[in-house]
Amino acid sequence: MEMQYRRLGQAGIKVSVLSFGSWVTFAKQLPLDNALACMQAAHDAGVNFFDNAEAYEKGESEKLMGQALKELGWARETYLVSTKFFWGIVPGVNTKNTLNRKYLRQAMERSLERFGLDFIDLVFCHRPDPETPIEETVFTMSEMVSSGKAHYWGTSEWSAQELLEAYEIAERYHLHKPTMEQPQYHLFHRERLEEEYDPLFKKYQMGTTIWSPLASGMLSGKYLEGIPADSRANLPGYEWLREKLTDQTTLNKVKNLKVISDRLGCSLSQLALAWCASNPNVSTVITGASRVEQVHENMKSLGVLELLTPSLLQDIEGAIA
Repeated sequence: MEMQYRRLGQAGIKVSVLSFGSWVTFAKQLPLDNALACMQAAHDAGVNFFDNAEAYEKGESEKLMGQALKELGWARETYLVSTKFFWGIVPGVNTKNTLNRKYLRQAMERSLERFGLDFIDLVFCHRPDPETPIEETVFTMSEMVSSGKAHYWGTSEWSAQELLEAYEIAERYHLHKPTMEQPQYHLFHRERLEEEYDPLFKKYQMGTTIWSPLASGMLSGKYLEGIPADSRANLPGYEWLREKLTDQTTLNKVKNLKVISDRLGCSLSQLALAWCASNPNVSTVITGASRVEQVHENMKSLGVLELLTPSLLQDIEGAIA
């Protein structure tokens, strides 16, 4: 299947409907050789957006992706890279869990150094900061775009009210508006994107780069028989994930979905990814992989997307009701 591309909200750029993200796997589970192979496989399939964040492995994920990009030698025009700021990786009262001006400006410089790039295409405020005035954050992010260090800025997991305030400030002072939001979105987590953000899609045509389309692996079906030894749920610090992945009510819904994916002749993962992409307010679905084979499997969901008729979408709703 040929890759599809969608406008990122009102921006002039287009993103591949399936993108590649580095959360968890890069630097923790994925050595450079594997990262190179997975990124090349994704790029070969038409993926043009590679997602990252400062906090992923405390900057190591950015370093690894930067090394991979250097070795792969792709023309800079052919791909988009993102990073996100909020959690901070340098100890200090003004450097953790914040979106203050000083932190954002310095975090951007450090991120560019780790990537080895002159600019980052998409920069996100990784979470809202209730202590920093939104006006300060909007001005700083707009300046980041004006300086050429970022091309577009956006948010991740902001409420609709916070986003509306950011848009209004940008309009009032003729600043660069947020272009995109990165919310969690999958079959079991839908309210924010489908309901809360609806006014933002209508008024501002906000783009979205959605994360966790497989519900941390739950929608891959790999946890129907228990948690495999090599799962991220067994990594230190991911105990919260282990509890989610063993919830029997959710697992029963996954079993119902498997009946549908079997009928279509695709994997559960492919069905779940295609379902996310079927929402017209989703600009791109961020996929993850630690092996090239997983990249190839994820890309096959493009073929499943074409099969999602209104009738089939109703069947999916019934399976998880």
